[in-house]
Amino acid sequence: MSYKTSVYDFAVIGGGSAGYAAARTAVSLGLSTAVIDGAETLGGLCILRGCMPSKTLIESANRAIVIRRAAEFGLQATGGTADIAAIRERKRALIGEFSSYRQGQLADGGFALLRGNARFVSPNAVIATDRDGVSQTVEFRTACIATGSEVNVIPVPGLRECGFWTSDDILDAETLPESFIVLGGGAIALEMAHYLEGIGRQVTVIQRSGRVLTNMDPECGTLVAEAFRKRGIAVHCGTALQKVEKSPAGKVVTFSTEAGIQTVEAAEILVATGRSPSTRGLGLDDIGLVRKGGKIEVRDTMQTSLPHVFAAGDVCSPVDVVHIAIEQGEIAAKNAAALLGGEPLPKRMDYRLTLFGVFCAPQAACVGATEADLKKAGVPYVTASHPFSDHGKSMVMGETEGLVKLTAHQHTGKILGACMVGPEATEIIHEIVVAMAFGATTAQFLAIPHYHPTLSEIWTYPAEELAHLAPA
Repeated sequence: MSYKTSVYDFAVIGGGSAGYAAARTAVSLGLSTAVIDGAETLGGLCILRGCMPSKTLIESANRAIVIRRAAEFGLQATGGTADIAAIRERKRALIGEFSSYRQGQLADGGFALLRGNARFVSPNAVIATDRDGVSQTVEFRTACIATGSEVNVIPVPGLRECGFWTSDDILDAETLPESFIVLGGGAIALEMAHYLEGIGRQVTVIQRSGRVLTNMDPECGTLVAEAFRKRGIAVHCGTALQKVEKSPAGKVVTFSTEAGIQTVEAAEILVATGRSPSTRGLGLDDIGLVRKGGKIEVRDTMQTSLPHVFAAGDVCSPVDVVHIAIEQGEIAAKNAAALLGGEPLPKRMDYRLTLFGVFCAPQAACVGATEADLKKAGVPYVTASHPFSDHGKSMVMGETEGLVKLTAHQHTGKILGACMVGPEATEIIHEIVVAMAFGATTAQFLAIPHYHPTLSEIWTYPAEELAHLAPA
């Protein structure tokens, strides 16, 4: 085992979206920078096993559903069976392009790219060990931990013995069994359930909480679950998993609800119960770095309990989404540069415009504060909603499930948040994001022209109601 030693202004552990954003920003500010990443393939979760591959597969499901509904629009179309191998090859080709581009950015980013798994040996040094067992010591004046997250597998008697799939397996499968039990009710679970049903698989969703999408407005979860059930997806909420057993047809999950003990059988089980921060092997306890609920605890400056060590992305974020991870990485680098220069830290995370989207059908999206957030904070507010079933463009499209909901300050009329379930929710939520970014009131929002007929103009209906309720 050989050792080499280097010293950098800024060391980034992890080369995914957050890590690359931090390194790129640090280099632009003149910091000598190293990125340490021991993954077999560079690119990060979003590109390799998250956002991009999942949306590629989901697009195939979306097209299959359009074909399935062709007769509603006076058309004749035969969809046939989904070619899983062809779907995978399309995904592989696209992801190959995306990852190749990111690998080029990492190789030519103006920073040192060190291949190896890092472990802290002091507050100012890590040892990076590559796959051949060769190690080098990397010393730094500041650092950013951006190691992302990994699949979280909940403890259920018999689950590991019987075996299961994760989203990683779904995303690169050449063939798929005819039925799945999906454990979980968050974004990953619902997106995978949507994909599987869309390409003709029988799907059952089992969620521990009383509703799906627990991080969103309660109405969002209710509407998505209702839409899933109409599609033939069984959705069980408020459950307690008891055990998993093998059966002649595959696997049986036993769970309890208020109605009693129930069992569901399917060919395979998909575990989609969220993700956990990827911190194993980093030696964080050895340097006294504080974690809370498994995640690295950070301030709004992205500083950890060690002020010269920052963190960004899934390893510390309250919301595991890429655009926030990138912003956190950039803020970490800017504040590291200020710290090294003896200047006040200039940047802080502002989660006021936090976006969240789920690419199932119907889609769900939200931004800003929920009603629960506002009640907890004691903020006076008013809210109004409008259903897609009473909106011209969505009726023309045959996409009438869901609604939009807008929330504003009761006295100032300033828009505080929005949520929606419906067609292209992840796209048209951005209209409210822009309005909120400029601090718009509902009255100011109404002054913006909206073309007719469009999906976007549906926002004017709750805005008009709120403008009367909070006319300031």
